[in-house]
Amino acid sequence: MPATPRAPIVLFVTSNRIGDCVISSGIIREIGRQLPGARITVAAGRPPAPFFRTAPGVVRTIVLDKKKAAGHWLDLWKQVVGTRWDLVIDIRGSALSYLIPTKRRIVYNRSWETGLRKVEMVSRLMGSETPLDPEIWLDDQARAQAAAVIDPQLAMGPGHGPILALAPIAHQPGKSWPAERWGELVARLMAEPRFDGWRFMPVGGPGDRPPATPALQTAGDRAIDFVGKGDILASAAAIDRAALFVGNDSGLMHVAAALGRPTLGLFGPTEWWLYGPWGPRTRTVASNETRGQFAPIEDLSVNHVFDAVLALHDDFIGGAGA
Repeated sequence: MPATPRAPIVLFVTSNRIGDCVISSGIIREIGRQLPGARITVAAGRPPAPFFRTAPGVVRTIVLDKKKAAGHWLDLWKQVVGTRWDLVIDIRGSALSYLIPTKRRIVYNRSWETGLRKVEMVSRLMGSETPLDPEIWLDDQARAQAAAVIDPQLAMGPGHGPILALAPIAHQPGKSWPAERWGELVARLMAEPRFDGWRFMPVGGPGDRPPATPALQTAGDRAIDFVGKGDILASAAAIDRAALFVGNDSGLMHVAAALGRPTLGLFGPTEWWLYGPWGPRTRTVASNETRGQFAPIEDLSVNHVFDAVLALHDDFIGGAGA
């Protein structure tokens, strides 16, 4: 009797950043298309690791905590060198991938950065003729964690109106719109008839409390606080409860877009045309909207963002008279 063929075994080394993990998440589905039945091990940073908890084909997630002298790469090598890999994919372009025995390897390098958007670069890397759309795999655990935070606050506030999710933080210098302007934006939206009865939900990690505070305080009893309330998959499940999302150029912005939420990304001195949210239900607003030119994010006015939020609403929720 012939032996049962062994399932292909794949190592996918992805980013330690939430946004980059989301942008490259389409690789998971593509692995399954190229190698049906593949058993995938994902190596990722600790913040984005929960994304892969129920991703299709993923049987193991290795958390990479950065160490001095690149010690995290040595730790990973020790965990994977003894396996007979059929495919190694490394979007971080690390030297480690050339030290792991495998039948085939796909390693990202900066020569791919020729003005294409990152989703398109990753797709070409995998040999896909069509873009590999990012995806978030929510599970019952994440949805339950989000509901445990959101539902009691909905019940305590004035009604169960639609939710506008906000991400007032970005962890790279120059990407965060000033905190007080988030408060001003919420005040403007609360007075706008289109947002009558809406709730305002800042989302972020434990360290994002200061930039989220003005929006929370301004929203008052119409606020839903989801700052530091769960891991990234729970935050994604919270965003999935929202009708609209507005946020800085951040990982949460990419999460919202991948979930299909109508998404507005705020940009300062970075390439919005390259790093904006991916998908047909997304928009960007920038401090300088001439491609190739830049201005500090502080030059982005409340009026400009307010108008962009109204346009997002009218495009995906309904016009002013709806």
